[in-house]
Amino acid sequence: MSVSVAEEESGQEVHVPAEIDWHMLDKSKFFFLGAALFSGVSATLYPVVVLKTRQQVAQSQVSCMKTALSLIRGEGFRALYRGFGTSLMGTIPARALYMAALEVTKSNVGTATVRFGLAEPTAAAIANAAAGLSAAMAAQLVWTPVDVVSQRLMVQGCCNSSNPKASDFRYINGIDAFRKIMNTDGLRGLYRGFGISILTYAPSNAVWWASYSVAQRMVWGGVGYYLSKKSEEGSDTASNALRPDTKTVMAVQGVSAAMAGGMSALITMPLDTIKTRLQVLDGDENGRRGPTIMQTVRNLVREGGWMACYRGLGPRWASMSMSATTMITTYEFLKRLSAKNQEVFT
Repeated sequence: MSVSVAEEESGQEVHVPAEIDWHMLDKSKFFFLGAALFSGVSATLYPVVVLKTRQQVAQSQVSCMKTALSLIRGEGFRALYRGFGTSLMGTIPARALYMAALEVTKSNVGTATVRFGLAEPTAAAIANAAAGLSAAMAAQLVWTPVDVVSQRLMVQGCCNSSNPKASDFRYINGIDAFRKIMNTDGLRGLYRGFGISILTYAPSNAVWWASYSVAQRMVWGGVGYYLSKKSEEGSDTASNALRPDTKTVMAVQGVSAAMAGGMSALITMPLDTIKTRLQVLDGDENGRRGPTIMQTVRNLVREGGWMACYRGLGPRWASMSMSATTMITTYEFLKRLSAKNQEVFT
């Protein structure tokens, strides 16, 4: 679905490059290039995720800067990438599942909503919301075990002295952590927090993709107004069709993604904090089976009131905004690289 923004004052139109649907993609190129591109993005943003996770399991409020300095001073720069190998190995299949579910759902729901006679903006928002929901649910089948293992590695050594509920195990690497979790808790241990992960990420993704669709149209409205004024000043016979260059398209996508990502981070922060604690800490009454959601909420409120649920908001806000910007620009670039017919989009 293409996006066009009409300017009331000038009668001009901004023609945005066409949406690339699932059937237009070369699937092998799409998944191969996607694995490479998103691995690079994950490597860039991983230290912020480590800081956010450490803040969430701490029993007192500590600033992001203090957490970073303490971590580097005590464990070196390598600690910022603890668990990255495990995360990367899991991210590749999870991303593949996510992208496949996203594109298939978006294409099918988008077509169905248009057939029902809905306006294009409404159809696009609904299709994006449905696609985000299904993609998040599919990816969590892989992401939850990866999160459990990588987060245990991230917080190892940081909270044993300050948080008595932290796991007593010492892990050599991701394989060792996987083996010990399986021996102690079985498969259930690897899927700790699966339910709340779905509750966190599925609605969050639905809101994000729907917000991204709406934000993109709003931003294009502003860009269209600017381009039309610039066109009128530069030429007496301005064309009715304004075609933004590639840099403008990427900038609009990036700004729209950052707006959607920041709002999504704020809304889902308490659920993410509870999820992280469920996956990392041991319970009081249940031993190694892990705490319940209510125990986790009570402990958080006891430690710092309801605002304790927002520990790590700064890094998560920054991480989700940066991640959203880099991910969506990378993703749109990936789709254009993987298109079967390149001439249509030039």
